[in-house]
Amino acid sequence: MTGIGWIGSLIIGALAGWIAEKIMKTDQGLLMNIVLGIVGALVLNALLFAVLGTTLGGWIGQLIVAAAGACLLIYVVRLMRGRA
Repeated sequence: MTGIGWIGSLIIGALAGWIAEKIMKTDQGLLMNIVLGIVGALVLNALLFAVLGTTLGGWIGQLIVAAAGACLLIYVVRLMRGRA
């Protein structure tokens, strides 16, 4: 999440994790939401950069990327546990 800063990353991570939690119908808590949102943003930004050569910029773009990445992480964990 370039150009947003630590506080912005925490805010976006928490919102993205909460959005992913509601979409995927899970219940993880605030700390796990923040972690999922930040890690999801890192993973999906890396994939977008590798495929397209760019990522979505700004707060809204990063929120979308982080939420989609967090959903992807939840899905992968469910696949690994056999509950997908």
